[in-house]
Amino acid sequence: MVKNAFLEDVCEILDNQRVPVTAKDRTKGIYPYYGANGIQDYVDDYIFDDELVLLAEDGGNFGSKDRPIAYRVSGKCWVNNHAHVLKAKDCIDVDYLCYSIMFYDVSSLVNGATRQKLNQATMRKMLIPLPSKEKQLEIVANLDKVTHTIDLCNAILEKLDLLVKSRFVEMFGEPEINDKCWLRKTFKDICTVRQGLQIPISERLTEKQDDCYEYITVAYLHGGKEREYIKSPKNTVICTENDILMTRTGNTGMVITGVNGVFHNNFFLIDYNRSRYDRLFLVHYLNTNYIQADIIKRAGTSTIPDLNHGDFYKIPIYEPPLALQEQFASFVEQADKSKSAVKKLLEKAETLKKALMQEYFG
Repeated sequence: MVKNAFLEDVCEILDNQRVPVTAKDRTKGIYPYYGANGIQDYVDDYIFDDELVLLAEDGGNFGSKDRPIAYRVSGKCWVNNHAHVLKAKDCIDVDYLCYSIMFYDVSSLVNGATRQKLNQATMRKMLIPLPSKEKQLEIVANLDKVTHTIDLCNAILEKLDLLVKSRFVEMFGEPEINDKCWLRKTFKDICTVRQGLQIPISERLTEKQDDCYEYITVAYLHGGKEREYIKSPKNTVICTENDILMTRTGNTGMVITGVNGVFHNNFFLIDYNRSRYDRLFLVHYLNTNYIQADIIKRAGTSTIPDLNHGDFYKIPIYEPPLALQEQFASFVEQADKSKSAVKKLLEKAETLKKALMQEYFG
């Protein structure tokens, strides 16, 4: 049976060597400046030069099942006072130490209402399984393999996104320059927009019934809410996978396509001229950095940005030949097929990692 050990017994706690430095007092350099959740900045000096594990003290991802509360650092660095600094003793492998506390349930250990804190006295008594060093290395090797697969999948997805963006610029140029000299227009010339529907929570269903539509909300799309359904509404607030939705308030400018259902009133449905524009061209055009910045500027600087119909219609657009747009759309569809295959592998790897973490650390 694997014995457990207190955290203070398996590592040196180097918190007294931390030095916080305010942003205005930092001098830019090459050494990473770490906080609760990773690199905050780069500075011109270092206070640590070792193999360490940093565990969030306050401001960490406490309560999250997907974001870790601890991470590995190596070499010269600076650490502020928002992360505990742990150096593994001979009895524990440093990578095993990190894995053992990455997703540690500290819900009963942290305190503080607005900013939860894991103080040092409580942290010292955190219990972790301590098998033999040989077994620790075996566990680390297994988890490293899965982690490498996850990192590789994410890197491929990122490169595919960059490839599509590069292809867009190659074919159509930058929107702010219009170096291809396409005909300039505004969105008022090419579309109308419809606003969605605010459905009271009391009228939303958690299970699909006959004559029901899925209710498309920003919270659901971000993964923060389960599927919801509503009874048949007016046709004006129903979207199909061939439509384009864009958030008009809050997280303004998020562009969505490929969904079916009734859309929330945080969205515009962009009813564009389909004889002159391709859906995927418009989606990627709206997602360019220049147009996203333009959308955010037009939404205003109030606490909750809000893009009205009139300001949306003023957004600039050009009109490349439809055949060229369709050629780009075919390229995007091929890239999406590749992304879909990678996402399936990523999902399997993440599921396996969670299973292994549960097996090893409970």
